[in-house]
Amino acid sequence: MLYPLLFSRPRCVAALCAGGLLLVSCSAPAAPPAIRPPAAIGPDSMVRVAAGPQYMRGAVHQFFWGKHYRKLWAVPVQAPVLNLRTVVPGGLTPTEAGGSFQTKNLRLVDRRGVQFVLRSVDKDATKALPERLRNGPIGRLMKDQTSVINPYGAYIVPHLAQAAGVFHTNPRLVYVADDPALGAFRKEFANALYLLEERPEGDQSGVSSFGRSALVESSRKVFTNLAFNPQARVDARQYLRARLFDMWLGDWSRREDQWRWASFRGAGGATVYQAIPRDRDHAFFKFDDGLLTRIVSWVKSNYQSFHEKIKLRDVEGLNRAARPLDKSLLVYLTADDFRQVADSMRLGLSDKVIKEALAVWPKEVYALAGAEFDRKLRGRREQLPAVAARFYQLLAQEIEIPGTDQPERFVLEPADTGQLRVQVLRLHAGRPDSLINQRTFLVGQTRSIKLFGLGGNDVFELRGLPDHRFAVGIYDGAGQDVVALKMPAGASNQPTNVLVYDSGDGNTLKVAKPIKTQAYVPAATEFDAAGWLLRHRLF
Repeated sequence: MLYPLLFSRPRCVAALCAGGLLLVSCSAPAAPPAIRPPAAIGPDSMVRVAAGPQYMRGAVHQFFWGKHYRKLWAVPVQAPVLNLRTVVPGGLTPTEAGGSFQTKNLRLVDRRGVQFVLRSVDKDATKALPERLRNGPIGRLMKDQTSVINPYGAYIVPHLAQAAGVFHTNPRLVYVADDPALGAFRKEFANALYLLEERPEGDQSGVSSFGRSALVESSRKVFTNLAFNPQARVDARQYLRARLFDMWLGDWSRREDQWRWASFRGAGGATVYQAIPRDRDHAFFKFDDGLLTRIVSWVKSNYQSFHEKIKLRDVEGLNRAARPLDKSLLVYLTADDFRQVADSMRLGLSDKVIKEALAVWPKEVYALAGAEFDRKLRGRREQLPAVAARFYQLLAQEIEIPGTDQPERFVLEPADTGQLRVQVLRLHAGRPDSLINQRTFLVGQTRSIKLFGLGGNDVFELRGLPDHRFAVGIYDGAGQDVVALKMPAGASNQPTNVLVYDSGDGNTLKVAKPIKTQAYVPAATEFDAAGWLLRHRLF
């Protein structure tokens, strides 16, 4: 995330932020105070330390730039000192530093090869800036806006996720001292608070919160398999459950890299993936409580703050980062699916569950935020059915259905007045085609349907003319495809809105008016499986 930037001076100044918005400020952020680590600590002891006392600012600064979670960052809490040599049998060995532009990560491995990760509680988004700007007023303000994050938010998620039926990591709050066991990473990672959690990768058959999957994979590997192999699929209802859980937490940054995928063997040798959300940095985001940050939130509608009510008109912004994922993975679910999942989650996230989750916070954190979070989580829970209905409406408007790089048959058939059934089947030589998935679309919910054959020699079969109120686009992609109109006996021509995009690579078009054809040069994102990965920022 890029926080709003401001060229600050000790007087009223203007600046252009990353989103192109002109801001005016009369408050200059001062340089933060230095943070001193607790003195004389050793392994297996406890420390009392604040996650970020530098984020406490005066009343004028908070008026313009928000109160955010500054009090939580400044309050000292007790945390155990992590002893890398004894935390698990045989100890943990640091192997690799990483992370995003905000979070510092340190990968650790035990003697069996099981991986863990240390994720810094404090963040530093200034790494996204050119080096010359990081230590100036822009960098200071960008660093200051780390206070929009609840430093202990991820800590309460596991209990809530368990009740919601969502996979999760199990973070532990720890303090990393100036430990020689850090080796080459000692200077960079010593003397700070971290969350220690399992790294969802590889064989996780011993971790129940990952479904005890024997193979957990990255989004890039999974979407590559989805695009090349029609026998691979994602458990869409389970993914929807995870996405509604995101919205309940106010977690708006759910790009493809924020997920891992537990794989399981399905019927007929299929591979079924279930979603494992990770990285809860933006859950419980609190941004719009300052004069200037509120102005930014009007323009940057994805910067959604965690309030007691989820504004239905802002559901689109709340889910903008995950839109490519949602459009691909939820395309076959109906309004009833959305309603059923939301209803079951609302019942599962009881008042008792919420209270128990909040009780895991350090007592100092609970004293400051417990009552507020209890109220907000209960209020947002009651909105889950309405939020799910709005989410469905947004996704149903414009549909995109991809094939794979193997041969498929797409069948479009009017089901009733104002309805269109779309089936995708896997083509087999010498035996009947097998159904991959299907859905019936309704006029009034859906206005456009785009079919992408991608690779393979595909067949697009129209069994009658779709209602003209559906704008249907057929994109042939790679391969020599067949597009054919088969009119049922006794059917007559009627207005329709079907456009076949022909790349001219040897396709056979057996259509006539009123179906239209158009020569086109396919974009990379609609040509084949590799191009489809570009839509998901994974190629």
